[in-house]
Amino acid sequence: MRILVLFAHPVETSFGAALHDRVVRTLAGRGHAVDDCDLYAEQFDPVMSREERIAYDDVSLNRRNVGPYVDRLLAAEALVFSFPVWNMGFPAILKGFVDRVFLPGVSFTRKANGDYVPAMHNIKRLGVVCTYGGGRLLTILMGDPPRRFLMRSLRGICAPGARCDYLAHYDMDHTGPERRKAFLAQVETRFSGW
Repeated sequence: MRILVLFAHPVETSFGAALHDRVVRTLAGRGHAVDDCDLYAEQFDPVMSREERIAYDDVSLNRRNVGPYVDRLLAAEALVFSFPVWNMGFPAILKGFVDRVFLPGVSFTRKANGDYVPAMHNIKRLGVVCTYGGGRLLTILMGDPPRRFLMRSLRGICAPGARCDYLAHYDMDHTGPERRKAFLAQVETRFSGW
């Protein structure tokens, strides 16, 4: 299976980087073709320009600044997000990737009447590995925007029946080495089943 891994963390020695490494090594070890997209290492520009916004709905123009990333997304059969949850959301670089690459004509189309039609049916499996500074209860009380977006909105534009794995390490600000080690093992076990 061709798997695009979207990784967003600026510190190569972070626990997030260790999780990302575990995901990539596990999937590659299973024989998958892994396209490892480290957004910080690739210096992805998350800022949508005025021109891009104007051309957003024009499928003949909207890919011109992000074409290689669109090609990578469309070539994938599975998609894995690996990121820390900051301020109850994505790191800005990952949010910008979604805004600039998941375009009309790529992840969805629009009918003449404006109706939204999911189009990313090449993605048959979705995975998420993330960390939260706060605990699970606080995250639930805050509505858990990243989980809602990925498990509802994004999953809804993938292939019908796309399988989803959401692995979250909560209360990161209070965890020790043993709990982190256990979560790394959980990630490896889950992705070994892909």
